[in-house]
Amino acid sequence: MPRGLQADTVGPVDVAVIAFEGNRFDGRIVPALRELQQNGTVRILDLAFVSKAGDGSVAVLELTDAEVAASLGQVTDVRFDLLSDEDLRTVSDSLTEESSALVVAWENTWAAQLSAAVRGSAGRLVMLERIPRDAVVEAVAALDGD
Repeated sequence: MPRGLQADTVGPVDVAVIAFEGNRFDGRIVPALRELQQNGTVRILDLAFVSKAGDGSVAVLELTDAEVAASLGQVTDVRFDLLSDEDLRTVSDSLTEESSALVVAWENTWAAQLSAAVRGSAGRLVMLERIPRDAVVEAVAALDGD
């Protein structure tokens, strides 16, 4: 089991797929992921990079691959195979030609204590929804207009 990861104390886990048109991944996201990991906001559990060429061929690099480990491996010391081949195939199928995606699974360590308290009180989460960024921007703009 990865260091410090226990089923009864793990926080909620999310998977994000971050797409880059034109295969223009430049690595600027890596320091932000590293900072979130270092300050305890999240724990990166798994990472993969998927790219689709102009001819439709797909390349998948995972955290255990040397190229990824050299650049993205610096954000995590956990090796947890959470992203399946099928997951990565689904991502690659959704990509347009000449595009790529970083697929990252993280534990929301900031919410682990709350999650444990909910479970300990015999509660259960029945709905969780992320409000789209455009809706938040619109609501903030409406406040600024008042």
